[in-house]
Amino acid sequence: MIKIKRLKEKLVVTLALLLFICVLYLLKTTCPIKELFGIECFGCGMTRATLSALRLDFKTAFEYHGMFWSTPLLYLFFLFDGRLFEKKWLNTAVLLCIFAGFVVNWVINLLTIA
Repeated sequence: MIKIKRLKEKLVVTLALLLFICVLYLLKTTCPIKELFGIECFGCGMTRATLSALRLDFKTAFEYHGMFWSTPLLYLFFLFDGRLFEKKWLNTAVLLCIFAGFVVNWVINLLTIA
């Protein structure tokens, strides 16, 4: 179980991240990494993809970022200190698969832009 103190800390981090995303949205900025370096990062398109998924427009969500579905799963890993499953190897395997999916999505995006 999540201890109350840790839960409060995690909620503060969550709210801070949401506030940061809102500020970027209100400033009409795109990805800070893309603006600084001119290339897309691993997560470019995740916000648009998540918003599309929330509207149940999964086709568009996949077009923006193929790994949008991993956001709730990663958030659960964050809440439960990286221990969703009892077996440590299973937690590691899931996280590695998600990371690999982000890398593959990023490479595909870089190849289709060029």
